[in-house]
Amino acid sequence: MLHLSFSLNSSQMLPPAPGRSVSLSPPVTNQCAAKLLPPAPAGAAGSRRGSPPFRCSALRVRLFLLPELLGLPMDRGAMLTAALLCCWSCTVCVVTAIRRTDLFPFGDLTGDLILPEGDDETSRALTLPRPFYFFDSPFSQLYVATNGIVSAQDLPMEKQYVDDGLPTDFPVVAPFLADIDTSGGRGNIYYRVTETPSVLNRFAQEVHRGFPDAKFTPTHAVVATWENVAAYEEQARATGTTNKVNTFQAVIGYDETDSYVLFLYPEDGLNFYGTRPKESYNVEIEFPARVGFSRGEVSFFIISKTDGPFYSIAQDENSVKRLSQVGNTGIPGVWLFHTGKRFSFQEIIPASIGGLLAVPPTAGYGLYLDSTTPEYEFDDYNFEPESQEEVDAAVSPDSPNPRSEDSDRQLSYNREDVPLTLEPVERQYAPPGFPLTVPEGRTQRVEEQQPQLPLEVLDVYPPLRSNPSLSPGGHVVSVDEDDIDFDTGVIQYTTENKETCARFQQQCSQNAFCSDYPTGFCCHCQPGFYGNGRHCLPDGAPQRVSGKVSGMVTVGSTPVELDNIDLHAYIVVADGRAYTAISEVPEPVGWAMMSVSPVGELFGWLFALELPNGQAGFKITGAEFSRHAEVVFSPGNQRLSITQTGRGLDEHNHLSVDTVISGNVPFVPPGAEVTVKPFKETYQYYPSVATSSSVREFSVGLPEKVSESYTFHLKQNITYRDCRHGNRAATPETLQINMERVFVMYVKEERILRYAITNKISPVGDSSEVELLNPCYAGNHDCDTTAQCIPLEGQAFRCQCATGYRGDGQNCYDIDECAEGLSSCGDYSQCLNLPGTHRCQCQSGFELGYESRTCVDIDECSSSPCHISARCVNAQGSFQCQCLPGFQGDGFLCSPQADRLRSQCEQHRDSLQSGGQPSVGAYIPQCDSDGQYRPRQCHGSTGHCWCVDSRGQEKPGTRTPPGTAPQACDSLDKPEHPKTQCERHRDRVQTSSADGFPLAGAYVPQCDENGQYRQLQCHSSTGYCWCVDSQGEERPGTRTPPGTPPTDCDKPERPRTQCDHHRDSVQTTGPDGLPLLGAYVPQCDENGLYVPQQCHGSTGYCWCVDDRGQELPETRTAPGASRVDCSRTEEPERRKTHCEHHRDSVQTTSPDGLTLSGAYVPQCDENGLYVPQQCHGSTGYCWCVDSRGQERAGTRTGPGSPHADCRTERPKTHCEHHRDGVQTTGPDGLPLLGVYVPQCDENGLYVSQQCHSSTGYCWCVDSRGQERVGTRTGPGSPSVDCRTEEPERPKTHCEHHRDSVQTSSDGFPPPGAYVPQCDENGLYLPQQCHASTGHCWCVNSSGQERAGTRTGPGSLRVNCRTDQPELPKTPCEHHKERVQASSSREYPVAGAYVPQCDADGQYIPLQCHSSTGYCWCVKEDGQERAGTRTPPGAQPRDCAKPDAPKTPCEEQRDRAQASIQERYPVAGVFVPRCDAQGQFLPQQCHGSTGHCWCVDSSGQERAGTRTAPGATPADCRKPAPTSRAESVCERWRASLIEHYGGSPDPQQYLPQCEPDGEFSPVQCYGESTYCWCVDQEGREVPGTRSHDAVKPACLPSVAPPIVRPVTRPDVTPPAKTAVTLLYAQGQKIGALPLNGSRLDAERSKTLLTLHGSIVVGIAYDCKENKVYWTDLSARTINRASMASGAEPEMLINTKLVSPEGLALDAKRRLMFWVDSNTDVIESASLDGSRRRTLFDSDLVNPRAIVVVSSTGSLYWTDWNREAPKIETSTVDGQGRRVVVSDGVGLPNALTYDLSSGQICWADAGTKRLECISPNGSGRRVINSDLNYPFSMVYHSNHFYFSDWRRDGVIAVDKDSSKFADEYLPEQRSHLYGITIATTHCLPVLQRRS
Repeated sequence: MLHLSFSLNSSQMLPPAPGRSVSLSPPVTNQCAAKLLPPAPAGAAGSRRGSPPFRCSALRVRLFLLPELLGLPMDRGAMLTAALLCCWSCTVCVVTAIRRTDLFPFGDLTGDLILPEGDDETSRALTLPRPFYFFDSPFSQLYVATNGIVSAQDLPMEKQYVDDGLPTDFPVVAPFLADIDTSGGRGNIYYRVTETPSVLNRFAQEVHRGFPDAKFTPTHAVVATWENVAAYEEQARATGTTNKVNTFQAVIGYDETDSYVLFLYPEDGLNFYGTRPKESYNVEIEFPARVGFSRGEVSFFIISKTDGPFYSIAQDENSVKRLSQVGNTGIPGVWLFHTGKRFSFQEIIPASIGGLLAVPPTAGYGLYLDSTTPEYEFDDYNFEPESQEEVDAAVSPDSPNPRSEDSDRQLSYNREDVPLTLEPVERQYAPPGFPLTVPEGRTQRVEEQQPQLPLEVLDVYPPLRSNPSLSPGGHVVSVDEDDIDFDTGVIQYTTENKETCARFQQQCSQNAFCSDYPTGFCCHCQPGFYGNGRHCLPDGAPQRVSGKVSGMVTVGSTPVELDNIDLHAYIVVADGRAYTAISEVPEPVGWAMMSVSPVGELFGWLFALELPNGQAGFKITGAEFSRHAEVVFSPGNQRLSITQTGRGLDEHNHLSVDTVISGNVPFVPPGAEVTVKPFKETYQYYPSVATSSSVREFSVGLPEKVSESYTFHLKQNITYRDCRHGNRAATPETLQINMERVFVMYVKEERILRYAITNKISPVGDSSEVELLNPCYAGNHDCDTTAQCIPLEGQAFRCQCATGYRGDGQNCYDIDECAEGLSSCGDYSQCLNLPGTHRCQCQSGFELGYESRTCVDIDECSSSPCHISARCVNAQGSFQCQCLPGFQGDGFLCSPQADRLRSQCEQHRDSLQSGGQPSVGAYIPQCDSDGQYRPRQCHGSTGHCWCVDSRGQEKPGTRTPPGTAPQACDSLDKPEHPKTQCERHRDRVQTSSADGFPLAGAYVPQCDENGQYRQLQCHSSTGYCWCVDSQGEERPGTRTPPGTPPTDCDKPERPRTQCDHHRDSVQTTGPDGLPLLGAYVPQCDENGLYVPQQCHGSTGYCWCVDDRGQELPETRTAPGASRVDCSRTEEPERRKTHCEHHRDSVQTTSPDGLTLSGAYVPQCDENGLYVPQQCHGSTGYCWCVDSRGQERAGTRTGPGSPHADCRTERPKTHCEHHRDGVQTTGPDGLPLLGVYVPQCDENGLYVSQQCHSSTGYCWCVDSRGQERVGTRTGPGSPSVDCRTEEPERPKTHCEHHRDSVQTSSDGFPPPGAYVPQCDENGLYLPQQCHASTGHCWCVNSSGQERAGTRTGPGSLRVNCRTDQPELPKTPCEHHKERVQASSSREYPVAGAYVPQCDADGQYIPLQCHSSTGYCWCVKEDGQERAGTRTPPGAQPRDCAKPDAPKTPCEEQRDRAQASIQERYPVAGVFVPRCDAQGQFLPQQCHGSTGHCWCVDSSGQERAGTRTAPGATPADCRKPAPTSRAESVCERWRASLIEHYGGSPDPQQYLPQCEPDGEFSPVQCYGESTYCWCVDQEGREVPGTRSHDAVKPACLPSVAPPIVRPVTRPDVTPPAKTAVTLLYAQGQKIGALPLNGSRLDAERSKTLLTLHGSIVVGIAYDCKENKVYWTDLSARTINRASMASGAEPEMLINTKLVSPEGLALDAKRRLMFWVDSNTDVIESASLDGSRRRTLFDSDLVNPRAIVVVSSTGSLYWTDWNREAPKIETSTVDGQGRRVVVSDGVGLPNALTYDLSSGQICWADAGTKRLECISPNGSGRRVINSDLNYPFSMVYHSNHFYFSDWRRDGVIAVDKDSSKFADEYLPEQRSHLYGITIATTHCLPVLQRRS
């Protein structure tokens, strides 16, 4: 209630003048000394823009109205007015000091940094976003010190300044310079640099009030706060700690040119005023604090320095005491100074307002905020009366003054009687397009100036529906004379127009309650729901989003239109994971839009995981909002605009969001990967608006190419409707969203763009410590996706099913509120269950009432639905049409009555309408004009329709519910039988077009009268006919072309011939049975034999063939030419000879059958043998050949030369073979240039001296052509006499090896080639060195390198004389050696395939032939995998993918593809869609017709689910419709199917339900024999579990039970691979195969699921193929065989508290583990026996442990924060010592590098991966940029570690020290232990490093 109280003398109590009314206006006050002065002009001190936030509030009655109101003369009235104003003003203008709550916001929640405790601490450099000017010098850094100062330079030791006065030697802002000490928790010092608008706005107001003429808009502020700090006291002199503490604050605000400083000293903030010097030597002395500013030393005459300018505020005790009692701003304790300017500023300028009181504001200040930030700037709004009769409305000083929603924004400076705010409680933010409102009847005299948002919000939603109040707690009201009680002095008013819950409650959500407030109403979500009150969602439930995306996006210079494509998002609210998918995205824009992750970030912000004091966006905006974002890419400066509008919640409670995208994006190459780095972004919140601005990085990479980095700048506004009436929970002004993972992908085949983002929201600052405190915040809990994680103390948490769900928190299922009677639906409404909630839908004939809660009747008669000759009678939920007297009909059609007798229908109808008023809700039959029953009848009340016969009887199966298409009753002449497979097949084709006709060219199967396939099927368009079986499948060999007699389908099938197979292999490549265009299809006769003459249907060529289909030579004719007669009788053909094959292979190499121009064509005689003399038709060369066509040496003659006599021939010698083998390597028969050609004598023997014609080298050879050692001479050197022979010993393997390199094709070693070194006996030297590279290594007797002996150039070489055991060669190495060995001719084989082996000697999965270019995949034994070979130039196969058998869906899909080569579907053919596991997707759609339908697991259509193109498809996730409610068993089954992703594995449990929905008495795990009995409630009957092949005998009536079964914990072994990484992830153990050193994510799978466990340590036994693990939850150590179906075995379950690290010694059959709670290290045998404690002392936090079997050593880490270390001992606990302790932080992960013999660790504290030798030497850093490693293993020159920041496995290359690979599991939670599992035990020394 608004009160105005005043007292007058009795002589002045006169009645008011008649006819006058009084209205009150906003207050205007001046200082008491100037009560009667006019208001100060604009811009002067006290004007609106410069007015302070601390003001006297009083009421002003218009001076010219007050005397007349009281009936006094004007002079007396004026005096009275003046007196009243003076009295009122002087009453309220008492000012006291500011309170602590009036300080600028500080502390943890504001993002402040905290200065460490101590006596002389200085902060790290606080880097400023832009420099600020102090005096006239720019500074970019600030330092905050314990001793009450802020400096622009790093501070010296305190003794150099703390006891001295001003000036100082360095730049200082000193709010309280004294010897302060915060040791022992005596106070805190906070500091930050901020851009928060409320801070900047408030600072700007202070400056504008103190400096009215200043044009200052701060861009940044530095806030430093000393809270409850104490003075330094010497311990030796102190008699006890004093309780005197001080609190004060300094705020530095600046823009591009100026800086100002505020000092704030709250009431009771200063309790000591000086400090004692440290070196006073017991002299009682105290130095007062110094307050002021000092520039510090400045340069003087270049080489000298002198004191710079300074300004002192207080230097004695009295002046220090008065700091909180007075101020230069008129507010005690508030001091303001102008401290810097860009140009020539040498003196500090104090604020211009002096004295105790400030000049109060002029009228209207309390209405609007004078914001100073460019984002929100308001001009003044003046409300003036239109006439002297009209008075401004007033605001009561006694009205309620609720606290602002954000405590930061309200500053209440204490003045008696009047609450004063820095900002008005009711702040109006009007986004563009929505003007600020003014009271009715008032004229807004100034132009409306809207706030300037960072971005123009194009579509602000929703609009403001009501005028908000202009002041806190009150309304703009008019007060009449009758409302004034002059006896009491009270002015009364009413609020008839206020918006209340009674009138507007329908605007709240059905899950919200409405509350009335003095200024209006607000909606609040009920407990268990969250939102803004207008829209509420169930707590913890997953949320779905749907909408459309449209706009125009330009990629490069190509514009691409997005035409209302679908957007769907799914958010796991409990984890903050948001998945967004946009479908049908055109390819060019799909790749490019991968960089535009902000499209999906909106949903991450709306439903982010809330860390303490965080608030997700949906709680603020609800479901109606508008987001406008602008993205600017760099380089390229492309700009993209994104507008996303929230349209509310749809009928399924899904958020509906439409997206419009327009602008340019950078081009991204097809196939590229876009990687977006995790980032943090700060959101700033205002009433109705949230904004943010950030810069992001992303990279674009292609395989085998360097990634390119890009950035983009994102600016965005999110506007929404905010309720400011009530005391709502405070919304922080700034919040930080941490997007930990951003995954983007474009699927080209499906044209789907995907974004996946993990989001957490918290106050500004690092939330990493919070995340480590509790799994709920870290996201590594095991709660169901439909459950909330409730954090408890420490690491404990509780899973609670989301609102609307039921379960234990780890498994939750939806509550059917409708079935259980929990709905809020009223009369005439129908309850529809939704996930987590329900919806009330009005019945037919009803609609939601005004309050949107109840259903009211629809008056259908208002739309005149009846015939013109009928009247309409409205009824509850229905209506009736009745023909008028004299007319007959059903009311919808009335005609004049005739004289015929009434029909049965008319009698039936009229009997129900007797009395003229039908019964409410009664069914009235409809008759036609002849009085007969209409074939289709409908019930006017219920909306049901059905077909009737001529007697009006309903035809069974024709009834349809309201809202569905009724049956076509005219076509129902005979009872229908269920459709057969043929009829369904036929009808699917026939109804595939909108008009019901088959598609043109489509094949329509023919069915007989019984609906079965006709045996003979024909294609009406092509004329082809064929026979089919009962399933409609074509019978091979029965297809006939058009114009030929069809096959007799009654005959039994004959076996298929070669011609049939040949023909059908071509014909069946298309799904419609037609051959591919352009392909040659062989023609077969009726017996399946090749037709003698074959013709190519496309090219027109014809030729004759033999009985095998082989073309007969010389029979091919061109199109149009006369064909050869292939039918004449000929003598039997002989088989082709070698010569003929050779010749024909050349002749048939071109597609037209002609010989290639310039090619050599061998000549054959009439018997098919080679003609002895061959000539090249193009070159004229001729030569003699042998019987195999090989050229005889020395017989080649040039063109025009006499030919050699080819009739005589002797056998070729070895030399001639060798020579000719080189000569014939060229296609033209000439020797290759530069190739060594051996010389033979006339007898064909090797000439004893051989010379290389190109290089000039010569050497001697033996009779076999082998070079004699030591006989090689260089060009120009004297040759060795090769005639002197000495007995030669056979060459050794080393000499052969060496000579094969030295006698290569050019006669000398290739440059850079390695030449083995042999000793005098021809044996390999033990140490071999590469002359070019300098590398050396040891070899065995066969020249094979010994592992681990290679050294680099300049390194100390290994002693190769020591004998070490050699590892046996692998099959791959044997294979490779066999190929590389010399051939039988003793020289290397050219062009041979050499297998490639990996570092461990195993076959590399992808093998390639270096000469031919062919590549293929091989098995582990090197055998080629069928179907994997690719030709040169083609993309090789991905050999990591296993050859899995095709599922029925994949087989059906592949059959429907057009061809193997093209893979394009044939038009009009339905191609089924399969999921990633090859199963049928629940919803199938026809790509040509647009029809969609649901299918079961076998792909069969579910009846009643087919929808036409353009219609909303059926929800295929719902079970098939039944006539009864879904049972508990069925709901549980459907819930688990959804939990398993729609396709449960055979070993996963699904409840088995009976046809009536009840639980089957026998329940089993999938297809196994693991079964048990249950009762009628589905609860297990104890003691009934069975593993036998015979299931237990169960009765449904057995006694009730105990627990429901959980998933059976058994092993699913990983894919067969040589090396697999095993990792622990909470309740499961995962298996991640390695492909070489790469992480094979596609083949990863869950090895073992362990419900209720927390698996931490993990190890593997290679000898028995078993995995071991520690369980932190169960406090056990367990193992399981890695065989399919194996179950866990518990080994140890006593005296374990927190078992973590685990290690296995396979050689000694021992295991070792650490317990971080009891701080012990123990060991036991692998079966759990012989347990013993190795160490139980000097351990604080042991974690990782490894054992080295070869040396019998044990290593472990202890992350004791005070003294972390890594220790070692023997496996029996002897020789314990510290390996490393310096430079160690949190050594979580530990492993052993077998190749180097070093121990390596990953440190979560130092963020480094380091290695060191066991003796403490050779320490080196591998990588220094880790996140949060937990466990690590070394293999194949790589380190693999689990990372808690990425929640994945990271690989680091040991040589390059770079991150090599990453694997992020789909399930988001922390990974713990990690180990290597191999198919065989790794050797003690690895083969290669």
